[in-house]
Amino acid sequence: MSGTMNAQLIDRTTAESYATWFKALSDPTRVQILNLLALAPGPMSVGEIVDRMGVGQSTVSHHLKLLADVRFVLRERQGTSMLYSINVACVACFPSAADAVMGRPAASA
Repeated sequence: MSGTMNAQLIDRTTAESYATWFKALSDPTRVQILNLLALAPGPMSVGEIVDRMGVGQSTVSHHLKLLADVRFVLRERQGTSMLYSINVACVACFPSAADAVMGRPAASA
């Protein structure tokens, strides 16, 4: 058995949240979009993301919607454009979620 005996079983609601996060990261394009936004000096428009990613606008928009639904990215309207940025607070929780699923103690702050 690879887990520790002191680890706690996560509750169903938490497990559902974590599963949604993992599902959002199950596509390589979404992972690349998150990486691009994390490295960007500021918010980016869909057009800027399309130019950097080399995939179509509808594909990028679809993936951004999924990432925004789980709050990995934030949306901000600027005039007629929507700007996207990484949600540092939400993404920072992801390693703790992986640790919890694997029965490892949460990292101390």
